[in-house]
Amino acid sequence: MGKTFEAYQLVGNFAKLFDRMMTNADLPARLALKFFWGLNSAAHKKFLAQAFAGIPKNFCGRLLEVPVGTGVLSLPIYQKLTGAEIFCVDLSDKMLDAAKARAVKMNLRGVKFLQGDVTNLPFTDESFDLVLSVNGFHVFPDKISAHAEVFRVLKRGGIFCGSVYVTGENRRTDLFVENFCERHGFFSPPYDTPATLKKFLREKYSRAEVTNVESFAGFTCTK
Repeated sequence: MGKTFEAYQLVGNFAKLFDRMMTNADLPARLALKFFWGLNSAAHKKFLAQAFAGIPKNFCGRLLEVPVGTGVLSLPIYQKLTGAEIFCVDLSDKMLDAAKARAVKMNLRGVKFLQGDVTNLPFTDESFDLVLSVNGFHVFPDKISAHAEVFRVLKRGGIFCGSVYVTGENRRTDLFVENFCERHGFFSPPYDTPATLKKFLREKYSRAEVTNVESFAGFTCTK
């Protein structure tokens, strides 16, 4: 966990570069997304759609996002969820600072930000209607404990949704993850394939749907 924390503290120092990549904002970002992740502009839009597909329209319950990162992808979604109570957690205070600054610019006053560890969430059992994790679980070193905590804080009938890296879909991406992302602490093995992810989630949740765009799976589960 220490290496992962240090890695995302570093990313937090370069939040603007990180955000350009995540949003496919300019030509360098588009080239990098295509070369390393196999995502052209159309595929990137599909990736975003599947990452947030589990959030019901006009959702107005209690929502937890872990990790929030810089909030570049999720905070625009939260602008539309005016009736929701939203908590955003991240291990890196640098990432949280970037997310908080973005929320201020967007006038998102109702969103709460907390520094915390996904394997020890500071919430009571069954306290959220929805838990969102966009590109989080391939980062967490202790995935089993992370899944257990998400399940614990989610209400019966609640939704767990988001996206995660999956292996075996793009050889170039897998090599990049192994030789760069892992070595620098950005990703932590082991990883699922789309099939093993679907099997795991369907054994844990009453309902689970899994899709994938290149090396990113989207999932929507009901407890």
